[in-house]
Amino acid sequence: MQGFRSPGGLQRFVSIFSAIRNLFVSPRTSRSSFQIHLLRLNAMAAWKAVTGTRD
Repeated sequence: MQGFRSPGGLQRFVSIFSAIRNLFVSPRTSRSSFQIHLLRLNAMAAWKAVTGTRD
């Protein structure tokens, strides 16, 4: 539990982290670097829309 005070805190972090990781890390398939770049741009745009941030 490196750095977590309780199992509940660890569970909350892991559940949120896995959802965010799935947004930014694409599955390992044969994609070109350009396709991966576009996926990451779309993910970042979605993240900014959800969090209400700019830049």
